[in-house]
Amino acid sequence: MANNRRHFIIATLLIIVCTWLVYEVLDSVLVKPVAAVAEAAPIDEMFDQHIWLIAFLFALVVVFMCYALIVFRARGDEGDGEHIHGNGTLEIVWTVVPCFILVYFGWYATTMLFDITKELPDEYVVSAEGRQWSWLFSYPDTGAVTEVLVLEVDKPVRMHLTSDDVLHNFWVPEFRVKQDTVPGKITYLRFTPTVIGEYRLVCAELCGRNHSGMEAVVRVVPSDEFKLWQSEQLAQLQE
Repeated sequence: MANNRRHFIIATLLIIVCTWLVYEVLDSVLVKPVAAVAEAAPIDEMFDQHIWLIAFLFALVVVFMCYALIVFRARGDEGDGEHIHGNGTLEIVWTVVPCFILVYFGWYATTMLFDITKELPDEYVVSAEGRQWSWLFSYPDTGAVTEVLVLEVDKPVRMHLTSDDVLHNFWVPEFRVKQDTVPGKITYLRFTPTVIGEYRLVCAELCGRNHSGMEAVVRVVPSDEFKLWQSEQLAQLQE
């Protein structure tokens, strides 16, 4: 009994160390782009929790397998090993625990989805139309139509998305959130830009021959610069 406890403690410590090492490797390889909207934080947290779970499950399997191969290997005995019919407690544990993990991630993802898609006060509306193979943006408050998406920093945005031909998908990697554009239908996407800069909008839905080239520039600018840009757009429309 004491010997079994010693093996269990050693294997547990090895699993902890292996989990941490695998997480560090995955975290360094799976580098995420800078988070540029408020909604990115909970999404990144969910990704991080998944990476920890993946690292733990990998360590759990590999450590027990390698430990058994090394410590309990046969040393000259070629006979059959002791027959073990099963362990009811262990079977219950490895059935119930994964169920709780699945329920937790289902709850976490659902509550997060409701939180990041809820209506925010004072949203700025922009319409985006996807077409093979470009994007067109219109601003209902000014009537401007542009091929570059210009947004005000720290201002909640509600995108009205549609498509002129086939399915497309609105995705800025730094924004994390994404949404399909559907022909004949309006879909919605909400986010609040928090980092000033220039980003790349891509189509994340295979849509034809030049799918990989379906890109647009997204500019997040300070409030005063955005107001100046709006004034310039109005002036151009009045000319």
